[in-house]
Parts: sequence; C-alpha cells; structure tokens
Amino acid sequence: MPENIDLEKVKTTLSKLVDVLNDSHDGFVEIGKHLTEGEIHRFFLEESTHRANFAGELENELHRLGVKDVKQSGMISGKLHRSWGELKANLGGGEHTLLATAEQGEDTAKKAYKEALEEHLPGDVRDLLTRQQTHIQGSHDKVKAFRDSAKA
Repeated sequence: MPENIDLEKVKTTLSKLVDVLNDSHDGFVEIGKHLTEGEIHRFFLEESTHRANFAGELENELHRLGVKDVKQSGMISGKLHRSWGELKANLGGGEHTLLATAEQGEDTAKKAYKEALEEHLPGDVRDLLTRQQTHIQGSHDKVKAFRDSAKA
C-alpha cells in the first residue's frame, strides 16, 4: 500500500460504511415486511441481501487490512430511523410513507459513499466502493420511483 495512504483512516472509513450497510440491510428487511405490492416487496428482500453482501465485502477488506474482529452493530441514527419507519407502519402509514422513509435511508447511504470516496484510498478499495456506490445509486432511484408511483 502506498506510504501516503493513512491505513487507520481507511479502516475507519470502511467501518463506517459497514455500519451504514448494516443499518440499510435492517431497514430494507423491516420496511419490506410491511410492503404488500409483490414487485416492491421482492425488491426490498433482494436489496437487503445486496447490503449484507456489500458489508461482507468491506469486512473482508478490513480483515485484509489487519482488523481481526469486525463487529459492527449499526449506527444509532439508523436504529432510530428504522424505529420511526416501524412506528409509521404500525400507525397505518401506507406504502408511500414507508417508501419515503426508505428513500431517506438511501439518501444516508448515498452520502456515506460520497464522503468515503472523497478520502484518499487504495485503488482496489476505491474500485470496490465505486462499484457498490453505483448499485446504491440505482437502488435509491428505484425506491424513489416506487415512492412516486405509490398513492400518498
């Protein structure tokens, strides 16, 4: 790894993304439970799997960088966001409301990747994050399209 890359900063950046991905995974699972339209429900289940896989890829990078125990439990803000989504669902929030909540979560993921890619990272890590970011942008756009087509 080039000398001008701060290894600790790379580890911190990847750890933050693992937290975001874990929150995102949980959010897709929780909101997906309440979505009744088949295509949207399937998309949420599939997307939760993508997020778990992305977190696993980053955890592998952290192991490769010497982090022995990668224990991420998500960020407090993500847990609060999921709780808010769960409350909306329990109070009768329709699909539009749930999809708007999911889109807010996707905004958080997009921002996290944008900030991570502003860091000085090794090329292979940058390539991995860029690939994941492209998928997350597409997912965000799909959630937004679902939201826009749902009745308010």
